Amino acid sequence: MKTTIASPDNKFYKILKKLDKKKYRDKNNIFKAEGEKFLKEKINFTKIIIKESKYEYLENKYKITQFNNLTILKDDLFDEISEQENSQGVIVLYSKLLTSIEEINGDIVILDDVQDPGNIGTIIRTMEASGFKNLILTKGSVDVYNPKTVRATMGGIFKLNIIYETPEIITEFLKDNDYQVISTLLDKNSIDYREVELKEKNAYIFGNEGHGISDIFVESTNVKAIIPIYGDVDSLNVSVASGIFLYKMREKIENK
Repeated sequence: MKTTIASPDNKFYKILKKLDKKKYRDKNNIFKAEGEKFLKEKINFTKIIIKESKYEYLENKYKITQFNNLTILKDDLFDEISEQENSQGVIVLYSKLLTSIEEINGDIVILDDVQDPGNIGTIIRTMEASGFKNLILTKGSVDVYNPKTVRATMGGIFKLNIIYETPEIITEFLKDNDYQVISTLLDKNSIDYREVELKEKNAYIFGNEGHGISDIFVESTNVKAIIPIYGDVDSLNVSVASGIFLYKMREKIENK
């Protein structure tokens, strides 16, 4: 089905304009992803939004009329909701992947109050690349479904189990399910991350860019690990640190 929207008073168009705000993404259980690459990601696919002047090009390249729920927007309306200066003229709507903590199985990456959308997006992309599928974020962390984060994941957001929970529920789940909790933090008892010994189930915790991991996670930690710094800087960016750490853990898993 193909429809065209020419008026800013259209009810659906008003919803589209609100999707930049988390409360409306939550209310409608959808988020948007902009760019041609997302035409290849049909998981929980909801609707394609096309800029009118790009329709012929996209039809010739992707045969977009094969998709259901195709909406064409007049150029000025599309530009109002586009996040990109030089847009490719396509926005795809997806339903959120809702997962409960009880469904989690296998190793887990936990992000504690991480606030930067770009960092979160990069971590998600790194998790997919290094083969880790479970991501838990503490409530208060940035929303992974905001447009900047979705774009930074480069499609990785569709490949992971992603949930938000409170630190209390997360730590209780880890304890009840016999997880080894490994936290990256500067402490007198921290060991070199290369010396970490993995168990059957492991949870890797990375903290806020400014104040690190909260006390409740520190208290439940089994292994404190640190990535050595050889130059004159205080710390690593959380997305860089998680990339270094997770690839080393993947190497250990593969060498078991």
